[in-house]
Amino acid sequence: MATSQAPTRQAITLKGSTNLVTEFFKYAANTILFQRGVYPSDDFHMVKKYGQTVLVTQDLALENYLDRILKQVNKWLLTGSVTQLVLAIISKDTRLPLERWVFDVNLVEPPVDSEAPAPPKPESEIQAEIRYILKQIVSTVTFLPIIDDPTVFNILAYTHDSADVPADEWVDTDPLAIEASKSQQVKLRSFSTDVHRIEAMVAYRFEG
Repeated sequence: MATSQAPTRQAITLKGSTNLVTEFFKYAANTILFQRGVYPSDDFHMVKKYGQTVLVTQDLALENYLDRILKQVNKWLLTGSVTQLVLAIISKDTRLPLERWVFDVNLVEPPVDSEAPAPPKPESEIQAEIRYILKQIVSTVTFLPIIDDPTVFNILAYTHDSADVPADEWVDTDPLAIEASKSQQVKLRSFSTDVHRIEAMVAYRFEG
């Protein structure tokens, strides 16, 4: 009599994890730009993702810019070259950095004292963690200072020295840091796959 085995869950691959993380950055950036009023609300439309409604830009120039950025980020994630991504919101008039949304990229290290490998993490659990982060980004409007001035944004990538950096699209730039005496920080939730762990936080200018 033939017996059947219960299907085993496959561990997520480097490529699969890279695509999940890249996609998260896309939706996180769109959520931040909408919630912080960097672009008009009319420029966004609703889509279903991660079991919830998220807002995505309809501005073609912005969409193309983010696609180019994320295509390179995807390559860096595959080679383990990127350690941090920052979305900085800057005053259009004074050029002062107002907020820095920071995403640390870490590789998940297997436990050294464990003989058996850790069981693969369910994708539903990963998506739930991502959903919580996006909801937290939305809820930050309750404590972040209201931004009255027109703003622009910049995306910074911190990479290893050995990273292949396209000179025509990425240049060394000001870190757009907020002076320590005028900066408040809030740690956000994190999420992880079998390969990557993303730690999130926001620093904002507080004149107090």
